[in-house]
Amino acid sequence: MCKSAYIHIPFCKSKCNYCSFVSGTNIDLADCYIKALSDEITAFYDGEILKTIYLGGGTPSVLPVKSIERILSMLKHNNSTEITIEINPDDANPKYLNKLKDIGINRLSFGVQTFNDKILKLIGRRHNAQTAINAIEQAKKIGFKNINIDLIYGLPEQSLNVLEQDFAIINTLNLVHISTYGLKIEAPSYFSKHIPENLPDDDTQADMYLFINQKLSESGYKRYEVSNFAKSGYESKHNLNYWNNEEYYGFGLAAHGYKNSIRYSNTADIKEYLSNPHEHKNNHTVTLQEKIEEEIFLGFRREGGIDFNNFKNKYGFNFNDRYKSILKKYTPEYLERTSYGCKLTLKGVMLSNLILSEFLN
Repeated sequence: MCKSAYIHIPFCKSKCNYCSFVSGTNIDLADCYIKALSDEITAFYDGEILKTIYLGGGTPSVLPVKSIERILSMLKHNNSTEITIEINPDDANPKYLNKLKDIGINRLSFGVQTFNDKILKLIGRRHNAQTAINAIEQAKKIGFKNINIDLIYGLPEQSLNVLEQDFAIINTLNLVHISTYGLKIEAPSYFSKHIPENLPDDDTQADMYLFINQKLSESGYKRYEVSNFAKSGYESKHNLNYWNNEEYYGFGLAAHGYKNSIRYSNTADIKEYLSNPHEHKNNHTVTLQEKIEEEIFLGFRREGGIDFNNFKNKYGFNFNDRYKSILKKYTPEYLERTSYGCKLTLKGVMLSNLILSEFLN
């Protein structure tokens, strides 16, 4: 049974220079898209009451609230369901925010990225720092308590001093959740064809990640996953569904889902999706070995790490015995023993790709 649903809204007013996600500025297709999305939900949704619903993109906040309400009306939820929408700061006027709250949205995720106006222009964002600050403060006045902001580090022209200035602002906003991502330049983004100047090197980006961990820890946030930090009780339930390797629906263009041990994905071609939303483009039945590998990969992304008893109950073998040599090799500098299993240290997180490759071979 799926507990969560991700809904992809592939429209933006403009495309950011770093963005490689499946999205575009063809907002005139929105009505046709909502119709196709409704058809897909009708075809594949089993009618469970969902614990989380997440509208991502693209930019879901380019849609009128009535369209978002139509989508939500097709999915069963209750007062305890976490319903998140990704929102651009320049879309967050009081009228729009009030309407979102009225239809049951209870978690906002603002795409802030940085509070440095020069860098915001370089990366193609439409808002400036003051717009983002105003949007967050307005959302809090309206009554939204569960607010996340996305930050990107490793941006062109960004230094540790610039990052420190960002955190001076963050500390005044009293946020409950912050997601931080290192810049990755991937096709088909604008930056993949026009590499920006003055990019921080890998060592500087690593220093930025350590700096972020330090600053957020000092401010009372807990890192519960490699990229996600929260005040107590405000961990994203939707994120945790992924990291706990639970099943979930994926609806919309290029969306991915995991149901009945099958990982599936939809076409990334919007014309194809609009003409046939009733068929997944790819379906893959996850093997037992793949489930074990996913459990390890996702488990080590969580701050809590791997629980040996839970692992044995799921897969029937002793994690400590099977991977004894790897655990010995990386403990205590990169792996830390816990009362229930083991987890990556902060140094281990920095080398996680190398360490995980040994578990997955």
